[in-house]
Amino acid sequence: MYRSETDTELLSHIRQLLTGNQQTVAVAESVTAGHLQVALSLAEKAMEFFQGGITTYNLGQKTKHLNIDPIHGQLCDCVSEKVALEMAVAVGPLFAADWGIAITGYASPVPELGIDDLFAYYAFSFKGHPVSQGILRAGHNNDPVAVRQYYTHELLVLFKEALHLPYSPVKK
Repeated sequence: MYRSETDTELLSHIRQLLTGNQQTVAVAESVTAGHLQVALSLAEKAMEFFQGGITTYNLGQKTKHLNIDPIHGQLCDCVSEKVALEMAVAVGPLFAADWGIAITGYASPVPELGIDDLFAYYAFSFKGHPVSQGILRAGHNNDPVAVRQYYTHELLVLFKEALHLPYSPVKK
C-alpha cells in the first residue's frame, strides 16, 4: 500500500538535498499566510538551509516587496501563474537564497469573484530563474486552515520533486 510522506519526512529530505549542495531556500506566501514558513522552520537544523520568508497578502505589498506587475495583479486579484512566478523569482534574491518558493491563490470561497472551487498557483526558482510552476486544487473545502495545510504539504512534495528535476541545479 502506498504511504505518503509526512511533512517531517519531506522536510528531512529537503534539508538533506539543500545542505548537501550548500543551497538555501526562501518563500513568498500569500494564500498559505505563513504556514510554509512555519513548516520549514520546524525542520531539523532549519537555520542551515531556510533563509526566511515573506507573507504578502495584497497587491500593494506584492508590488512593493516582490516586484509584481501591478496592472496584471489588479486584473487577476494577484492570483495567476505570472504572479506566482514573479514572487518566486523575487524572493530568492530578497533573502539571499538560492531557491525561491511562491504561492498565491484562494483558501476560502470568494462569491463576488465567482470563486467556489479553491486553487492556488505556485512556482519555484533557482538563483532568480524559473524552475517549475503549476496549480494546486483544493476543491470545495470550506475550512481555510485545512486548505492552507493541504497547500503547504503539497508544496513540500512538489519542491522535493523539483530538487530532482533533470534541469535542476541540484547535484544528484
